[in-house]
Amino acid sequence: MNVYPLILELGPLQITGYGIMMMVGFLVGGWAIQLDLRRRGYNEDYAADLVVAAVIGGVVGAKLWYVALTGDPGALFSRGGLVWYGGFVGGTAAVMFNGWRLRVPTRVTAEIVAPALALGYALGRVGCFMVQDDYGVPTALPWGLRFPEGAPASTAQNLVAQFGVEIPAGTNPLEVLAVHPTQLYEATLMMLAFYFLWKLRKHGHGTGWLMGVYVAMAGTERFLIEFLRAKDDRIFGTFTIAQVTSIVLVITGMILMARFAKKADIKIPKGAAILIPKKA
Repeated sequence: MNVYPLILELGPLQITGYGIMMMVGFLVGGWAIQLDLRRRGYNEDYAADLVVAAVIGGVVGAKLWYVALTGDPGALFSRGGLVWYGGFVGGTAAVMFNGWRLRVPTRVTAEIVAPALALGYALGRVGCFMVQDDYGVPTALPWGLRFPEGAPASTAQNLVAQFGVEIPAGTNPLEVLAVHPTQLYEATLMMLAFYFLWKLRKHGHGTGWLMGVYVAMAGTERFLIEFLRAKDDRIFGTFTIAQVTSIVLVITGMILMARFAKKADIKIPKGAAILIPKKA
């Protein structure tokens, strides 16, 4: 089955499916944070502060990580060139800095945003599917998809030249091959992760434990999906740089879960006015 990218032309303005889903991801993630703030009795305005910080830090971090990997500084000013791990690091740094500025304990911020991170990532991967990048290696499975206008097109020559994928001898270099829709795999897995994290919000552990669960789950999901991704950064045989980073994330998540396993009250500083509910 051939799939084509979603691109809307509004005069000189071009809007892609990725841009749309990226915006939806931030907005829906912010809505999820707002609901959790309401449940905890905190000021819901903090959700907007978190989303703005995440957008700025996430985009900057994703761009800088891509430039570091490719050595192409021109990518800073292009529409593409976004790496999730860079976005995660940049977005996390910006959100935590913003929380520190508002005197909100880091553990409180981490606990609140954990489910929203999984939700936003899932929606972002739908955006990747809509522009046909970050797909997988060739497959004969019935749900394999062809991307004639992908980024790049899933032709035999592109898969060999750009990702080092082994193609059977005699394959027409211009043939568009069916590949694993790894974007949809990730979207599905992280939506399940969001559901699981959302149900765990009333856990009996210490504040910050939920972030540990998210980090461990996100690292595990990405580690596994990388085996099916068409990638050109494989090291140590079949492992990718993303998988090495994933291992670090899983270990970090387990450390956080162990650190905050026991229930303990956390005091909210008087200066954290953003968490004080508005008076009706």
